[in-house]
Amino acid sequence: MEFKVNSKELEKLLTRVFPAINPRATQQIYENFLFDLQDGVLTVLASDGDHWLKASTRVVSDTNYKGIISAKLLLEAIKSLEETTLIIKTDDKKKFTINWETGEFHLSFQNANEYPDVPEFEIKNTENVNYFTISGKDLKESIDKTAFAISKEEYRPSMTGTLFEFSEDGMRFVSTDAHRLVELLYKNIKIENEAQIVVAGNTTSILSKILDEREVKVYFNSTYIAFVLSDISLVARLIMEKFPDYKNIIPKENEFSLSVNPKSLSQITKRMLLVSSAKMKKIKWDITNEQLDISVEDTDTGSSAKENLAISYKGDAMEIGFNGSFLSDIVNHLTEFEEIVFKLMSNTKPVIVSPTTQKENFEIRMLIMPVRLNG
Repeated sequence: MEFKVNSKELEKLLTRVFPAINPRATQQIYENFLFDLQDGVLTVLASDGDHWLKASTRVVSDTNYKGIISAKLLLEAIKSLEETTLIIKTDDKKKFTINWETGEFHLSFQNANEYPDVPEFEIKNTENVNYFTISGKDLKESIDKTAFAISKEEYRPSMTGTLFEFSEDGMRFVSTDAHRLVELLYKNIKIENEAQIVVAGNTTSILSKILDEREVKVYFNSTYIAFVLSDISLVARLIMEKFPDYKNIIPKENEFSLSVNPKSLSQITKRMLLVSSAKMKKIKWDITNEQLDISVEDTDTGSSAKENLAISYKGDAMEIGFNGSFLSDIVNHLTEFEEIVFKLMSNTKPVIVSPTTQKENFEIRMLIMPVRLNG
């Protein structure tokens, strides 16, 4: 095998697929890239056994080749070079040689037949496969707006991912960790049949890194999902456990309404967290008709802080507590809006948060559980 390629073009290619390399993968073989050179097109595959990320670029070559090589070592080697032309070849002694004008690397490689089979995911002419297209920008915004609420508790597998729910209203993205919940409706997507799938948090994390403004073709069945851009594709296993019935969690009787500027609230919350208890991060709200008093106290260090904020409020006066970090996450993901509304019922019931005015094609609402002020 021999091919010629610009070093920066190769670096870009390897960097794009490297997010699928996971040092905690169950098999050591997944620490490698799979190279597939066919008819002047170099395709590089990276995987951790649950995700398969593949990208291609044209190179100068008249040979075909398949082999595997250490992903981290190769990427670091290529990154260390200034922009130059590389001549890359293999020999019978399992040496992967990278030559440039002033030097060379000699790395080991393995035969491609040692790499586990990539699952066949037939995306065309298959009755059991659903398909839709979406703007990469809109898909990225949707997963970035919901990813922060994904649970990190592995004993709750379904909550370690994002629900993709398809209905006549459009496509919903839903994430929850039992303390927070985010529901985002994207109205521009319609598929023939209603469906629910759970996409792993690791999958959406990888996806967020490769998306741009280009259109994305999305295919899914009951086991896998594929995201296809013009020069890169990601195939991933779905989480097979059923997602919680989130609709029953969202209260319908919250009648009290608190309207506030999210940027102002975000800044105050950030200041309160500086002196809050490192363990509890508890923030207290004292709500009256025209003012919100926000305070924190750390009994271990004797630190405390208090600040007030002008609000519009309809409801009974109330004291309510929140985990400051969770509250900060929610408000920070809504700072693009001029005003947000907190819908409350009592200091023990879930609180709904949403923009006063929604975007044209998006509707988003979030939920946060209060915490006890005493104890």
